[in-house]
Amino acid sequence: MMITPMRNLRKTLRLLLALVRRRLFNIWLNGFVASELLPEHARWLFLRASGMRVERSLIDSGGYIGSTRIVIGRGCSINHGVFLDGSATVTLGRNVSLGMNVLVITGTHQPGSAVNRADGAFTTGPVTIEDGAWIGAAAVILPGVTIGHGAIVGAGSVVMKDVAPDTVVLGNPARLVRRIDADESADPEPSVR
Repeated sequence: MMITPMRNLRKTLRLLLALVRRRLFNIWLNGFVASELLPEHARWLFLRASGMRVERSLIDSGGYIGSTRIVIGRGCSINHGVFLDGSATVTLGRNVSLGMNVLVITGTHQPGSAVNRADGAFTTGPVTIEDGAWIGAAAVILPGVTIGHGAIVGAGSVVMKDVAPDTVVLGNPARLVRRIDADESADPEPSVR
């Protein structure tokens, strides 16, 4: 009869330890690593040391990273205040630029009953932002979205479905504005006067 209370105690202690470990990791990641104490050119090293797959990138302070399920490719530029949920995998390809206060959300709830709509089942969907994409300031990327290589998402846009490569999308919800030709993506020759 004494075994059941002992199992309950062990289970409770394991849960408590897991909560404390998670809280300390969050303080480390979103307190120290995201702080002004670290230079933006070195932040990627601390993220890598924290168990994330991160290559050399420029990552400003003041962001939030929800888990180690974040993959950041080489040459990314992540501006101040970017929120990477991490309920599911977030993959940033090479040379991706995220403007200020971009939200990348990978978790949501299904609608619950009329008594509490936010009480539905929790669901997740990975987000992939492919090489060379540019996400404007305060854009919101919702769960399950893939943004194609070289695509541009305008500032303040809400992206609810996949974005084709080499396109520009704007608005809420984000809609196709135009396609980007290969000629436009090359740097033009500077004019001499």
